[in-house]
Order: sequence, then C-alpha cells, then structure tokens
Amino acid sequence: MTADQSEYFRTPKPRPIIVPKLHHATFMTMDVDAMVRFYELVCGLQPVYYSDFAAWLTNDEANHRIALLKLPGTRPPVDKPHTAGLHHTAFEYETFDQWLDNYVRLRDAGLLPTICLDHGMTMSMYYADPDGNGVEIQVDNFRDWGLSKEWMWASQEFATDQIGAQFDPEKLVVARASGLTPDDIHTRAYAKEYFPAEPRLQMTFNDPWPARIAAEPSLADGVPLPPASQGD
Repeated sequence: MTADQSEYFRTPKPRPIIVPKLHHATFMTMDVDAMVRFYELVCGLQPVYYSDFAAWLTNDEANHRIALLKLPGTRPPVDKPHTAGLHHTAFEYETFDQWLDNYVRLRDAGLLPTICLDHGMTMSMYYADPDGNGVEIQVDNFRDWGLSKEWMWASQEFATDQIGAQFDPEKLVVARASGLTPDDIHTRAYAKEYFPAEPRLQMTFNDPWPARIAAEPSLADGVPLPPASQGD
C-alpha cells in the first residue's frame, strides 16, 4: 500500500456525511439513432428529448438515465477495447425470471451477449452497444443489496476471484425449464457447471470502429465542425 492510493483503498468503508445518488451516464457518439435503438431494445430506455445531435433517455421516473451527444468535432476512438475509459454501464432486474426472460427476448431479436458471468453477488450478461461500450444486464443473487454488499466485502470467494464463472445462457434456459430454482441455477453456474463450450478469453468487447470506418470512410473525419463565423 502506498501513500498515493485512494482513501477508499486505504480506509474501510469511508462515507461522506451526505451522499449523492448516481443519476445518469453520458456518451459521446457519432450515431444518435443507432444508440437510441439499441438502448430502447436492450434496456427499455425511451427518449425524453430526441434530436439529430442529442438524446436524453429514461426507463423510470428520472428525467433521464442515459444521455447521448453528437457534438461537433467528435471523432472515432482508436483501439477502444484497450484504452482507458468506460467499460460498461449496468442495469438490474428485480427477479431471476425477468432477467432470463430478457435474454430470451433479445436472443429472439437477434442480439446475443458478448460474455456471461456469475460474479457471485450477481449473474450478469454483457452486451456491446453500436459504439463498442458494454452494457451489463444483471440480477442480484441474494435479492438483497445489503446481503450482496456484505458478501462482496467479507467473502473469501470474492477476495480470491472478482470475475467469477462464465456461463452459457442457453443452459440456464434449459435448467429453468427442468424445474431448478434460481438459487440452484446460481450455485451450479458459480461452480462452472454451465460453462460455455467456447469461453471468452478476454473481458473486453470487440472494437466495431475499424469495420464501421471501412464501410463509411468519412467517419474517420469525425462530426463536422460548424462553419467559422465570417467577420465584416
């Protein structure tokens, strides 16, 4: 441990006196329409305001949870999977059945997760949006944030392995149909009984930008800047 490490690394559970709640995430994008379609399909986010250059989306009582900005000068990322920055945002279902039904719905719409992980406190499926950002769709294995938080804090399992076990979601669909309970399925998934035939080797998402730029070379120039104002 070094002096420049975060207070949150050095001190158990420090808390500000009054804490704000996470409200929304904002993404720079070069295709508002594609991003709106994706987040509406995957997370049920619908626009509160929608234009050619921006959109603010929500799926609950908040005025927005995701904001999308197509600002002049925005350029494609370079080697996105291997650069520092956002890895993913996450959305949570209340029940296991809702969560697994959502997988089936998206599968039938032609959208499959990039990687599926039982982290111990959650079971999570990770999708990639059109810009290559990750979106985690999860369900809490404890059905209680207090219990899952304490498991993360205190368990030897999480101290040893923060990633967990990969699983094949189709095997979960079969297991549920056979009558297994969510707890049974989680226990077996965490024990790697539903391990995929072709596991993902890296926890990164594929980079969509080389193919997008090859198909539309003008994307490499970025979002055009507004014309410079003319003086008298």
